[in-house]
Amino acid sequence: MTTTNRQEARDDTVSERQPGPGLTIAGVPQRGAIHWNLSRARLVEEALRRDEGALAANGALTALTGKYTGRSPGDKFVVDQASYHQHIWWGAVNQPLAPEVFERLHGRIAEYFQDRELFVLDATVGADAEYGITVRVIGEYAWHCHFAQLLFRDCQLGPQPDRVPDFTVLAAPGFQTDPQRDGTNSETVVALDLEQNLCLIAGTEYAGEIKKSLFTVMNYLLPLRGVLPMHCSASMGEAGDVALFFGLSGTGKTTLSTDPTRRLIGDDEHGWSDRGIFNFEGGSYAKLIDLSREQEPLIWGAMRFGAVMENVVLDPVTREPCYEDGSLTENTRGAYPLDFIEGMVESGTGGHPSAILLLTADAEGVLPPIAVLTPEQAQYHFLSGYTSKLAGTERDLGDEPEATFSACYGSPFLPLPPHVYGEMLAERVAHHGTRCYLVNTGWTGGPFGVGQRMNLAQTRAMVNAAIRGDLEGVEYQIDPIFGLRVPKHCPGVPDGVLQPRETWADGEAYDRRARALAAKFAANFAEYAEDVSEAVRAAGPRGV
Repeated sequence: MTTTNRQEARDDTVSERQPGPGLTIAGVPQRGAIHWNLSRARLVEEALRRDEGALAANGALTALTGKYTGRSPGDKFVVDQASYHQHIWWGAVNQPLAPEVFERLHGRIAEYFQDRELFVLDATVGADAEYGITVRVIGEYAWHCHFAQLLFRDCQLGPQPDRVPDFTVLAAPGFQTDPQRDGTNSETVVALDLEQNLCLIAGTEYAGEIKKSLFTVMNYLLPLRGVLPMHCSASMGEAGDVALFFGLSGTGKTTLSTDPTRRLIGDDEHGWSDRGIFNFEGGSYAKLIDLSREQEPLIWGAMRFGAVMENVVLDPVTREPCYEDGSLTENTRGAYPLDFIEGMVESGTGGHPSAILLLTADAEGVLPPIAVLTPEQAQYHFLSGYTSKLAGTERDLGDEPEATFSACYGSPFLPLPPHVYGEMLAERVAHHGTRCYLVNTGWTGGPFGVGQRMNLAQTRAMVNAAIRGDLEGVEYQIDPIFGLRVPKHCPGVPDGVLQPRETWADGEAYDRRARALAAKFAANFAEYAEDVSEAVRAAGPRGV
């Protein structure tokens, strides 16, 4: 590099660090250095300069998130403003926080920021311009800014001091709250004020909190405009057919939608409007534990320079990722832009879905690997959102999967009551004739610790058959406990795999486990029973 070029590089850095009036919107003081909308490469440089991470042999920036390697759902709050109080689903998911408490916390975080280097990202959430929002993320970590740049859309470059975003996130991982002083439950807080359009995140280095906070915001805003927000991935076939994959973390949304035979629209968050599907994000956030080139070639190839890996152990000599190493957490993650996936749908949009697949990682090993759902069953299982939380996805989980029910496959991100989303899904499924399926990506042949995880190749074969419509009109067996229509044959799958009881060595042990799970379904659904029709209530398990 010539002397002139080196000087120009230094001048650019100084310019990008100048404070600007745009930050006063979020109450952030301007005494420290401010990095405005740096490029991917520059953010990687800054992260390495600040010793926030290391480069892996594949070129990805690798960061550790410290104490918290997953979300902290018990530390999430919504400011209890009179303007929207009546709309919120208050409770464990949305804990109320008094406006004056939020303001004090906001002021303390702003004071904490005043002499620190700050990294700013201006972007959008939502590929449909009519329903998307502009966002600004302000934080103290370069790698957090890089993460957000990968996950959001239309990222800006250079200072944007006059830009007034629709929503702002302040990410202060180094600031720990005081429960007695700040009204929080721990040193960590994620607090949303939907009137001031401001989110405060403090006390956690886990970058997923940034992504999921803005998903929560979209889950509040879009239903008020007649658009269904969904925790799902989406893919498109050659003929333009769209398939949606619902499921919590670890159920296979990213893996199954990232298929070389189809084009990826998005892997986690979408809206369903009168025009069709649109992705909220511009990137993917995939689990990397046990990642292999053979099983998941597209995700493997996306782990390169420009991507971010979280909590992936690197070989100390070669710096090669040790994807099989879960010593830090089973929730190892990779963030990468969608343009790292060959054949992705650049617009982030698609038509109305022809198929919906509800994914569950059943650790009991009793649900069929695939079942065809009636519309009423689809609404029942959507509201139930049964799965097994996998180790590391949230803090304080143990080593074994934990059976849980998460409304709409994403209750931690629902500011409105679940039946609102359930009714919107049912209306769209009925209007567009969308086919619905339940897919078990969990265990077969026995529960966790006895049976084995579903074979990925066989699950892909079942999913592809469902998307093509090959399971329509075939011969079914009605599950006597869950009432599900289970196909007797599926292309590319041995018949014996399809009936879960037949995969168990002890049929009576299966029956006991299945009835116990059916009782859990019934107990969980009691919360929604008054808000749905009798037909939907009757669509649940029969063997209770």
